[in-house]
Amino acid sequence: MPETRYIFVTGGVTSSLGKGILAASLAKLLQARGYNVTIQKLDPYINVDPGTLNPYEHGECFVTEDGAETDLDLGHYERFLNETTSQANNVTTGRIYQSVIDKERRGDYLGKTVQIIPHITDEIKRRVKILGGKGKYDIVITEIGGTVGDIESLPYIEAVRQLKWELGNKAMVIHLTLVPYLSATGELKTKPTQHSVKMLLETGVQPDILVLRTEHDIDLSIRKKVALFCNVSLDAVIQSVNVPTIYEVPLKMLEEKLDITVLKKLDLAINEEIDLDAWNNFLNKQKNPTTTVEIGLVGKYVELHDAYKSIAESITHAGAVNRCKVNLHWIHSEEITTDNVEEKLSKLNGIIIAPGFGHRGMKGKILAAKFARENNIAFLGICLGMQVAVIEFARNVLNLEGADSSEMNPKTPHPVIDLMEEQKGITNYGGTMRLGAYECRIIEKESNVCKAYNKLTVHERHRHRYEFNEMYRDQFVENGMVPVGINPDTDLVEIMEIPSNKWFVGVQFHPEYRSTVLNPHPLFVDFIKNSIVEK
Repeated sequence: MPETRYIFVTGGVTSSLGKGILAASLAKLLQARGYNVTIQKLDPYINVDPGTLNPYEHGECFVTEDGAETDLDLGHYERFLNETTSQANNVTTGRIYQSVIDKERRGDYLGKTVQIIPHITDEIKRRVKILGGKGKYDIVITEIGGTVGDIESLPYIEAVRQLKWELGNKAMVIHLTLVPYLSATGELKTKPTQHSVKMLLETGVQPDILVLRTEHDIDLSIRKKVALFCNVSLDAVIQSVNVPTIYEVPLKMLEEKLDITVLKKLDLAINEEIDLDAWNNFLNKQKNPTTTVEIGLVGKYVELHDAYKSIAESITHAGAVNRCKVNLHWIHSEEITTDNVEEKLSKLNGIIIAPGFGHRGMKGKILAAKFARENNIAFLGICLGMQVAVIEFARNVLNLEGADSSEMNPKTPHPVIDLMEEQKGITNYGGTMRLGAYECRIIEKESNVCKAYNKLTVHERHRHRYEFNEMYRDQFVENGMVPVGINPDTDLVEIMEIPSNKWFVGVQFHPEYRSTVLNPHPLFVDFIKNSIVEK
């Protein structure tokens, strides 16, 4: 195999056009043609990682197998490619500068003046090449966060310019822009795209392919106009029209022959056979449901759907497996009260309590867990969601007055959820939680969880500081909430279940991080299956 090729995806005109979905869709097509592909994200913010960011700032924080707290786009990469990502797949400006400053403090630069060029750009280039240097990947796709013209993105664009010059036809740039539709005149306008490409050209970067995001089909005359004004060939002007689901984007890009154009420009062989059978099978099931289910997602960031992106996508995957249309209801936990809990939750077939940190919205979450338990509604509590279920059970079944998590109430008389021993004394929050994949051993063979996984040992990803307090274990077991999964090394409880309910499961880990299109997570699949009401 020839040496690794590099594809850079930049964005123009406006943010949120879908660079991550475009990169993941292209990677899926190249993978389906037989190439080993990976994707990385370069984020221009100065935070070292998104782990300390409020979800309102940046959406969900996605966690990789090796414990990296990363951008939510890495979730899309994994869901599309069915391949795990790592620390190397997400780079931030904060991490770049931290690395360069550490080298300067060690004297690695031999007393030279440290500058954006070459020191920062060299570090960016080194990070880009790390994945390709392992020899595992034929193609590395790098998504540049932000929009061309942002001052924060300039060092990344400069690094791309240098790499294009150094690598020749082994590197290329795809520029995603917007072609807005003016309803007043009934026209699609290309001027924003022209200006965006002009701005990119001013940095010394000529895009090789333009992908035009649009709400209406772009005709040949517009494609010719864009090609002429932006110095690209006609076959390199690709349209990306709105579709009902992100999982249809690869098929749209296939129709546009994006993958073939890319392979030609990178001087790579084109395998005429493309394996998308499993992908099309998933889409067929998703589009042709035989039943409907109502699922409530209870959280405190529900107005920002990106805060729970992986959960929402996991539900989509599980719905397709069950040939079920899932109507997802986003329920703000702060709005649930004792007076309206029945009104808000009684029509649901299943309830998920989302993960999170802090006390805001806890009362509503506890009421939701109580309602699910008492009304035998299928229930899945994730991370804090499991802890909420434990607190609710302690208060209302064990009658432990004031039972709580020591995170929410450090003075609680019954800390049924308590700080992990190794977390005590930590004041620097960034990257200090229990992070990444850990083994979980299922100890109850008759549990719903065991039936869902169909095995006794699993590996799941974590992101938390607090755990179930072992001191209360016997009381919970005696009263009907049973630990069914533990960490074999520490004996920490990972999964709680109420066997007397049809499906009531709380997990300390994040199953949503491992669900992909081709491998939907078994817990979500079984949760949806048990939410379906027999008619």
